[in-house]
Formats: sequence, structure tokens, C-alpha cells
Amino acid sequence: MQPIKHSSIFTVLTLMTILTSISAQSVKELERQRQQALQKLETTSKKLSETKKSKKTALYKLALINKSIIERKSIITNINGEISAISSKMRQLEQEKDELETKLKKLKSNYGKTIQNAYVNRNVYSKMMFVLSANSFNQSYRRLRYVQEYTSYHKAQAVQIEKLTTQLLQKNDSLEGHKTQKEEVVKEKVNETQKLSKDEEKEKELLSDLKVEEQKLRSDLKIQQKKASELNNRIEAIIAEEIRKAEAKRAAEEAKRLAAEKEKAATNASNKNKNGYTYNQKSNTSTSNNTTNNTNTNNANTSVATTSQSVNTLTKEEQLISGNFDKNQGRLPWPVSNGFISGHYGVQPHPILRHVTTNNKGIYIQTPSNGSARAIFEGVVTQRFSIPGSNNAVIIKHGAFRTVYANLTQISVKEGDKVSAKQVIGKIYTDDENDNKTELYFQIWKDKVLQNPENWLTK
Repeated sequence: MQPIKHSSIFTVLTLMTILTSISAQSVKELERQRQQALQKLETTSKKLSETKKSKKTALYKLALINKSIIERKSIITNINGEISAISSKMRQLEQEKDELETKLKKLKSNYGKTIQNAYVNRNVYSKMMFVLSANSFNQSYRRLRYVQEYTSYHKAQAVQIEKLTTQLLQKNDSLEGHKTQKEEVVKEKVNETQKLSKDEEKEKELLSDLKVEEQKLRSDLKIQQKKASELNNRIEAIIAEEIRKAEAKRAAEEAKRLAAEKEKAATNASNKNKNGYTYNQKSNTSTSNNTTNNTNTNNANTSVATTSQSVNTLTKEEQLISGNFDKNQGRLPWPVSNGFISGHYGVQPHPILRHVTTNNKGIYIQTPSNGSARAIFEGVVTQRFSIPGSNNAVIIKHGAFRTVYANLTQISVKEGDKVSAKQVIGKIYTDDENDNKTELYFQIWKDKVLQNPENWLTK
């Protein structure tokens, strides 16, 4: 009997282990995402539970319910993916279990035959006669090797049976664990689906109530848009003035540098004329003319270079900060430690009024009461100012980029301060008359161009 090669069995088992690991990582990642989504929903739910039943806060409450519905739908979608991944893993485990059982059955059958052969040939004298009865020394040696290999193969079969038996037990345990996990996730899906239905019912009731107040909503929206426009215009003007001053400062420094170079060139030309004074009059005249021509040529070249060269308004340090800011697009920390986007960037439809939109120049982030605003990147505070009806605002410069934090109270930084990422810069205003609504208005600028903050902050 020739020994069976085990390399194919090991290869299959290795592939099974890799596939199981990949599937496990997928389930764990989905579970991690679900937990993150639940944390966000917890913040929204907490704010929603704080709201009162009044007409004044109905629109604010509707925004929270809308946010809750979106987040809960996201959780249910995630749970569906998790259930699908667990089911796929269970099917994979069942297949692996069947394959292991088949291999184990075949291996036990082969092992039984080797045991039977070993019993028949258990006499040491028989083995010795099998070796010594060879026709030549080489044949005798080959028979001896065969007996040794047969014995080793017999032992290897026993070891392999033990390994497969252990792996089969592990597959059974893993399968049972995934069955339990799937049951728990399905229960959570049912729970979240019931909560979603309740949220949607609340949304319908609020929509019905608010439609009656359409005229007042239009009036309130007009006031809010006026405040937002005043704040945005003020921010835009401040940033434009900062850039203008920076450009003027750099232009003045460049002009000063060029003037110094021109003066140095003139001094060098004068010294050269003095050193050549011993030459004859004609030679001096020629040298003087050449020097003058060279000086004029140099001045002309300098002038051309000056007019063709754009003035860089950033220092080397600012350029470095700006580059680092740019490289971290999509990975920058949020300007609050805990919150959610309540107003997205750009043109957004009004939740109640038909055919009415708002054009947000930044994003609105709601956070728990008495929350703080924090810098999203290292930089320098260039402005802190106030707008009647909009509280206070802070502008931080990060090279060519600027971030704006508005609706603040108790500002804890001053102009010229260098700040680090996640450093607290002030408290966000909490509106006691509007269910303690705490909302930060946040913008990102690159030079004079507005950016969508959602593209820059980490997801």
C-alpha cells in the first residue's frame, strides 16, 4: 500500500481557515458600524426626549425626528447586512463541516484497513522475513524503508484523525455561536423596526400640525434667512479683507527686497567705475556707457521678473500647515465632541413649505446642551467678532484654509493665539426658550472659496 499524501487536505483546511477569518472580520466590522450608528442615534434620541410639546419648538422637534428616522433606517440596513453576513458564514461553516465529516470518514476507513493489515502482519519475525527474503541487498533495503514508511504513515493517520476531529468540534461550536448571534440580531431588527414605525407616526402628526402654521413658518424663515445672510456677508467680508491685507503686506515686502537689490547693484557698478579710473578718457567713457547699459538691462530684467512673478501670500510655515490640512481631507475631526449635522451644506428643501429651499453656506451641527466648539486643525486665531442675533464667531487660519465657528458664547481664545487640533475655543449657545437647542454653525474656506465641510470631516 502506498502512503496517502496529506498536502491536498492541508491546503483545503488552510483555505477554509482564511475564508472563515475574512467572513468573521466582515461580521465584526458590520457590528462595529452598527454600534457607532446606535451611539449617534442615542444623541438624537436624548435631544428628542428633552423637547416639549409646544408650537414654538415643533419645527425643531420635526428636524430631530427626521434625523432619528434617517439614523434608524441606516441601522436597520446595517442589521440586514449583518444578518446576511452571518447567514453566509453559517452556510460556509455547514459546508466546511460536511467536508470535514467526509474526509474524517474516509480517513477512518483507511486507518481501519491499516490497523487490519498491521494485525495480520503483527509478527516481528514476518517483517524480518519480508526484508531478508529479498533477492538483493538493494531490494532488501527498499523493503526495510517500506516497512518504516508504512509504520510512519500509520501514526500520521492517527494524528490526522485527531486533528480533523478537533476541527469538526470547533466548527460545531462556531456554528452554534453564529446561530445564537443571528437570533439576537434579528430580535434587534424587530425592535428597531417597531421604533421606526413610531417615529414615522410622530412625524406625520407634526407635519399635519405644522401645515396649519404655514404663514408663521414663512415669516420665521424670512427672519432666519436675514440673520444667516448678515452673518455670511460679514464672514465673507472679513476673510476678503484678511486676504487683501496679506497680499498688500507681501507686495510691500517684495518691493522692499527688489529696491535693496537695485541699490546693491548700483553700488557695485559705482565701485567698478572707480577701480577703472586709470584708463584713458575714451576707455572710461566706453566703460561707463557699458556699465550704464548693463545696469539698465539688469533693471529691465528685474522689472520683467517682478511683473511676471505672482506674490505668494503664505509664509513657509503657513504653506506647510496648508498642505497638511489639504492632505487630511475626509479625515479631519469634528468641531464638536458629540453631535450630528442638523443642516446640510448647499441648497436644502424646507421640511414643511413646498417649493421653498434654503441655501446653507456651511453646516449646522447640533450637540448636547452646554456643548463646546473645538478647532479641527492647528492654526492661528485671526478674528473673533459678534453679530446681533447670531452671538459670537471665531475664525482660525490654517495656511490657505480658514475655519469659521459661529453661535458661540464664552470664547476662550483671542486673536493671535495658536491653537491645536481639538482645542476648545468656546461654548456653543444654548437656547433656553427653544428646548435648550444647542447648534454650531461651521464653515470651511480655501482662500475666498467656500468648501463643503462634510467633504473634509471624518465620517
